[in-house]
Amino acid sequence: MEGSFLGAMNSMGGRSEFSSEEIDKARKRQKKHGGTLMENLEAVTGRAPSGRNPFGDMGDMSAKARELQQMTEELAGRSAQAANALDAIGQGIAADQEALNREIRELNRNLAQDFGVGPGAVSAGTAQADTSAAAQKQPLSAEQALEAFRGIAENIGEQVYGQAEFLKKLVIAFKRPYVMPPEDSRARNVILITGREDTGRHYGLRELAGILAERGIIKNGTIRTVDLAIYPEASMEQVFLQDIYAALSSDAEIILFEHPEGCHASFLTQISSLVTEGSMRLSGRYVMQKGQLVNVQNSLASDAVSSLSAAGKYLVFLTEKSLDKVAGIMGAAFVDALQGDVCQTEQLEQDAITKIAEREQEELKKRAAEQCFFELTFDDGFSAYGAGRAGRNAGVRGVLDFYGSVLQALAQARLERDYEKGKALTLSVSDGKLIADAGDETIDLSSLLPEDYRGEIDEIRSELDAIIGLTEVKKYILSLEEYYSVQKRREAEGLKTGEVNKHMIFTGSPGTGKTTIARIISKYLKAIGVLSGGQLVEVSRADLVGRYVGHTAPLTNQVIKSAIGGVLFIDEAYSLYRGQDDTFGLEAIDTLVKGIEDNRDDLIVILAGYSIEMREFLTANSGLKSRFPNIIDFPDYTGEELMAIARSIASSKGYTIDPAAEETLIAYFDTVQAIRAADAGNGRFARNLVEEAILNQSRRLVAEPEAELSLLTLKDFDLEQEESAE
Repeated sequence: MEGSFLGAMNSMGGRSEFSSEEIDKARKRQKKHGGTLMENLEAVTGRAPSGRNPFGDMGDMSAKARELQQMTEELAGRSAQAANALDAIGQGIAADQEALNREIRELNRNLAQDFGVGPGAVSAGTAQADTSAAAQKQPLSAEQALEAFRGIAENIGEQVYGQAEFLKKLVIAFKRPYVMPPEDSRARNVILITGREDTGRHYGLRELAGILAERGIIKNGTIRTVDLAIYPEASMEQVFLQDIYAALSSDAEIILFEHPEGCHASFLTQISSLVTEGSMRLSGRYVMQKGQLVNVQNSLASDAVSSLSAAGKYLVFLTEKSLDKVAGIMGAAFVDALQGDVCQTEQLEQDAITKIAEREQEELKKRAAEQCFFELTFDDGFSAYGAGRAGRNAGVRGVLDFYGSVLQALAQARLERDYEKGKALTLSVSDGKLIADAGDETIDLSSLLPEDYRGEIDEIRSELDAIIGLTEVKKYILSLEEYYSVQKRREAEGLKTGEVNKHMIFTGSPGTGKTTIARIISKYLKAIGVLSGGQLVEVSRADLVGRYVGHTAPLTNQVIKSAIGGVLFIDEAYSLYRGQDDTFGLEAIDTLVKGIEDNRDDLIVILAGYSIEMREFLTANSGLKSRFPNIIDFPDYTGEELMAIARSIASSKGYTIDPAAEETLIAYFDTVQAIRAADAGNGRFARNLVEEAILNQSRRLVAEPEAELSLLTLKDFDLEQEESAE
């Protein structure tokens, strides 16, 4: 088009002021930036055409030539606009495809983790097709695999913040078998991952598995998880073996073992053999039936399975325990098999938490638009406030919870009001309150969040107040709420939080309210968020100590398991220790100490008994005294307190005690408590006395039909008979 146009100019005798090269540059610029051809010629050459005529002395240009020039410029402008539109469409398609590919990879990882489904389960998008194709390829040679490992740690570091050293060691651990190949029967490598929760342990491993699969280093990114904590008893052998067999026979190349500290010792021995020898010998005879490993005992079977092999698998162990404690749990041979591949996450530094907060903020913006139809912006301090929800020692849970609560408040705002779609909100935090500026109004988002339920707490406090006496015990219980309230405030401000030892010893005579207080403590700590369950499990020696060798530890572990989330109350705990010859009792105590340590975050143990006997009991195990620093003494009730208890018991049964009898009853209670408080029963003594009085009153009313039916008189208590009976 341009050549014919210049030819037309020349045929009219004109002489162009601009060269063909300059006009070509102007055309290209016009496609990119728009505008007229003359404007782009000026920009390209830096000189203006004389008389606004880019083609020289053409003052006598005919109308036809001017029309032709105008048409050419309009056509060029439209071409530039079309090219820009096509570029934008192409960029959008590429962005959408990349987003889809990311979602597919994440979905595959979730499917792999939750259901044991590997890549290829979801069929959509170029990336998934590429991944599936990669899975069909021949395994990479060592040289190819080492080349494919390049840049992986840095790649993952873009998503797992603040754990560069951890990721570096994790990649080295997965690279090791390509440099130091294992024996055929052994696992490809054994890896230990340690560190606190919420520091990226699982996330880093999942991201690495996904990239290794994408690059063809492993067949798929599936991680098969075995939670060893669900096998705490030797009786669970059949379930344990079936789960291990299912994991090892799956197509997953990465087997993740979690919580080894909670597994029964006999199963850990078998796992250690799998690590150190490459196989796990089965104690019985097993065959495969419909995909299940079935024990056939002494039956003849030509296809019996005698061992399980770890060949071709990465065995990854994940725990919060240090390497020294892992050695104590799994044995020194296990640690030697690690070949130094111990990958530990660090406590997150503030810059890593800030990056996580920024990522969560972008996710909040996206979800608010998709779910609540709000367009969000944020003031300068919002991101810093979000990052401040987690201190260095708290991981990222505080950050995640904060942004989760913001989305919850936005959803509630959408439910309560008919805002137009795409309503613009600017979020900020003022005096600890979450505020949304909507332009025409200010929304207090904090008020839209559900308030903490306090009805149960108030009810428990009322129950505690109703208990007679025990003033110091009540003060201690209420101080727990104050302590945990302060810790929550420190966590909200991003400060380091502390943890007190919550296990207790209750000393005192029978009937002083120890069991009642233990029940209240379990409900109370559940209500304030310290315990997850709030149940009270009350046991004695008979519930913990077995009747034959090998019976005690499983019995004690079963009791501990039933109490997790609540309070384990062991009455007359001193009976567990009957001297150094009581091997069963000592085994129960040792198992109890280990259970306390393994479940310290969600279990409270209360030991109850007489003061002198409990002091001797604490010498049975070196770990007992340090784990039970809170010794609470329950004093014997005074006469006035027993009178108040008797009055309360009578009222609960629909009776009242004659005020004229109270002075005598108080004196009687004082006398009994001074002589034999330890075996009189304290509160039980008062209950027995009231119930006996009710029976005596029934006999009296037969002879006195006009007497008041609900009144217990001094005669009904028959204290002379009580004293003679004693």
